[in-house]
Amino acid sequence: MSAPSKTDRMKAPGSIAMVSGRLQPDAKYKIIVENLSFSYGDVQALFDISMKIRQNRVTALIGPSGCGKSTFLRTLNRMNETIPGTSMSGAVRLDSRDIYRDFDDPSVIRTRVGMVFQKSNPFPKSLFDNIAYGLRVNGIKDKQLIAQVVEHSLKQAALWDEVKDNLDNSAFMLSGGQQQRLCIARALAIQPEVILMDEPASALDPISTAKIEDLIGELRKQYTIVIVTHNMQQAARVSDHTGFFYEGRLIEYGPTKQIFTRPAKKKTEDYVTGRFG
Repeated sequence: MSAPSKTDRMKAPGSIAMVSGRLQPDAKYKIIVENLSFSYGDVQALFDISMKIRQNRVTALIGPSGCGKSTFLRTLNRMNETIPGTSMSGAVRLDSRDIYRDFDDPSVIRTRVGMVFQKSNPFPKSLFDNIAYGLRVNGIKDKQLIAQVVEHSLKQAALWDEVKDNLDNSAFMLSGGQQQRLCIARALAIQPEVILMDEPASALDPISTAKIEDLIGELRKQYTIVIVTHNMQQAARVSDHTGFFYEGRLIEYGPTKQIFTRPAKKKTEDYVTGRFG
């Protein structure tokens, strides 16, 4: 008997909130990175990075500008492939499968590993169509199902109560913080297993930032989240594990409390205490 399609899984009663939980409850790691190096042409940006990212946890990546955090983040869903002249060695495993060698189509990985960018990038469409876009691209045509997923995704992103009466309005009518939550809802609609966030609150005011951080806390119950942030206080607030990058190398990685209070490396201590960066 063949495995059910994504559409079939979404049609199953009560499956919308649970479809991302594909691993067994005792699974320990969602992503395993092994000896990863990456270059833009002749310029090497990442050097021999290994990291195990736990399922249903928030992992923060910190470090000074230009240290390789965002480049590393984009290797986790093959986004760097869109840049000409790049090269990579090593492995990135999602549920034990190498995302570069075991999948011919990178869009399959980008469906399972969603991305939220630093600057909110809503489509020039209505709120409803922004969320429905990914579903339609994936071949889902059931209007009732699409409406259910749009509502569910907006609720997950803590935006439904603010926009439910204006779903036909342009996404550009929203505030910056609302647009970012809309983009998170759009990523959630295709029901990924992992969410990558690249400085998701850096352009937002403190109130909107707090909403995004609260949202991350809720989403960790269903998703594995990896977040790049320059804000060390934010990393300390939202993450379970933290990796400190410097000059393309992973200097230290461990439980967030340990990284910020008892770092093993002098360079990590200097960075988190503000001596440089």
